[in-house]
Amino acid sequence: MFVRPSYLRGSKYLEKLEAAYRAKQANQKDLLTPGQHGSGQASLSTSSSSVSLPRLAPSHRGMTYEIVEHQPPVDDDGLPPLPSKWAEVDKFGGLDVLSDGQDIRYSGQFKSQEHEAAAARTDHPMPPQGGLYYYEVSLISKGKEGMIGVGFSGSKASLEKLPGWEPESWAYHGDDGKSFCCQHTGKSYGPTFTVGDVIGCGINFKSGTAFFTKNGLFLGNAFKDIKDIKLYPSIGMKRPGMHVKVNFGQNPFMFDIDEMMRSEKRSVQTQILRADLGKLSPPLNDAELKRDLIAQFLRHDGYVSTAKTFSEEVRNEVARLRKKPLTQDDNHHAQYDADAVYRQQIRAAILDGDMNRALRLTDTCYPHVLRDNPRILFRLRCRKFVEMMQFTSTPVPTRKPSSKSLKNKSLPGIATDGVFEQEMDVDENGVHDDWDRMETEEADGQYGRFEDRIEQALKYAQELKQDYRDDKSKETTEFLLDIFSLFAYEDPRSSASAHVLDPGGRGPVAEELNSAILGEPIQ
Repeated sequence: MFVRPSYLRGSKYLEKLEAAYRAKQANQKDLLTPGQHGSGQASLSTSSSSVSLPRLAPSHRGMTYEIVEHQPPVDDDGLPPLPSKWAEVDKFGGLDVLSDGQDIRYSGQFKSQEHEAAAARTDHPMPPQGGLYYYEVSLISKGKEGMIGVGFSGSKASLEKLPGWEPESWAYHGDDGKSFCCQHTGKSYGPTFTVGDVIGCGINFKSGTAFFTKNGLFLGNAFKDIKDIKLYPSIGMKRPGMHVKVNFGQNPFMFDIDEMMRSEKRSVQTQILRADLGKLSPPLNDAELKRDLIAQFLRHDGYVSTAKTFSEEVRNEVARLRKKPLTQDDNHHAQYDADAVYRQQIRAAILDGDMNRALRLTDTCYPHVLRDNPRILFRLRCRKFVEMMQFTSTPVPTRKPSSKSLKNKSLPGIATDGVFEQEMDVDENGVHDDWDRMETEEADGQYGRFEDRIEQALKYAQELKQDYRDDKSKETTEFLLDIFSLFAYEDPRSSASAHVLDPGGRGPVAEELNSAILGEPIQ
């Protein structure tokens, strides 16, 4: 089921989701049509070879120009979908998912311990791209003295506790009206709620705050400084017989979330209009500022050819208006950023999952960046391991694993010295890397290559563990544990750690590296 929440209608995010959904439906229809198999239908992937930016509308000067290059590649999975149902796998065993995933009922045994409960999360996290996210839960029944918590949580939060009681979980509880933020101690927040009530939960990703509603009434912000992690709508129950129904936007909401979204947009527009252009150095009028912002955006995001075309258009148009040629000083805002070509290539490599190429280009063109930003290097290397694990998820036709398979293997802490550094050496013939050769070999012998991929991933995991053995920081330890857990599953893509493989994780790495190259502060 494809959900179209009213408050997101008209947004670029929802338009892209709908376009991807329509394309996917059309592609599936073509595949089911007799005679279409093998016809070379394009996939839904929005890689650099299949998606172009649209033609832009006329500017304030009456100019039009074509986008003359492809958008940096983004995997179709990189556009996060909206939550649409309660997940069958990401829930406590005593919970039953009903009615196409919209209803959930507790049919398990009573949780006698004080802090035991049954919880569930949705199939997808809440996407920050929409700015706001909101859903509502209707309480159908709650059994005898039932407790319920409505909120959101990260993938690591326990499903045997009410949301809000665990790290990375936040919730509003019905029995006492308290809000709980990652611990058992709650704060007074709102009224209690019971059968017949409709409780709404929302996050404002711009402000980092979360709020709740009851029967259409706004109860105020409950939490602030929400962590920048993937957060899932979550529900928790204490007693058998409890039954709730969720509305992710497939039906009208009781709370006027549309007006809240309009208010947020008006607030942003007001901030823009109040901006004092007189403090700019050098001073720019309204038209010059708009041109400068567009040029900076194109250069920053690596739209190299488009930036050049736009700069030439601006220069020619201004020259016609002034009726005299422009000097170099007149065109300070339209200078072509030469190194954008390299940044575009690096960004494209990351978004395509080619981490070897991204590391190679960065080390060749900007050797100081990785040396001066060890955390970015760490993230790039971890992402390389994740991409290697993507290949190990490829099904192997019939042939059973050999004695070299991963069964009974562990992660020893010994690695070959200098392997990673050697992978980044560049000469006229490119980099000599077994993993690169493995990806470009012909299909012959692919069964054996699948086993080699697992061995390669294991070897690289050993290198990472060895290289960062002295880094005892919580971030490094948890991140490595998270990605290494993929080895525990026969098919990582259907495991509890599948979120690690999400291609959407490439984008933040690309942005962080791009900012470091530009000398911008890293968040």
